[in-house]
Amino acid sequence: MTISYKRIYDTVSKIPVGKVATYGQIASQAGYAGHARQVGYALSALEEGSEVPWQRVINAKGEVSPRRHSGCDNFQRVLLEEEGVLFSASGKVDLG
Repeated sequence: MTISYKRIYDTVSKIPVGKVATYGQIASQAGYAGHARQVGYALSALEEGSEVPWQRVINAKGEVSPRRHSGCDNFQRVLLEEEGVLFSASGKVDLG
């Protein structure tokens, strides 16, 4: 694991249950402002069963980002809804 990935994972691990953050917010808080994609790469590199709450990171539009593998998008939303995160009819989370 690279140092940058560890910092990203540590930052994501601080997101409380029932809350979300954007890739850009995580990048900035981890010290990598302007590198939101790096957060996505780090989260996609997590091993299955990791305790890092990857599901709490969404895109700047307030949406679950599409996945490389079809069928996984809804899984993230289900996990978030189980934590109490609310989605609008259009599939967005209020980032306010």
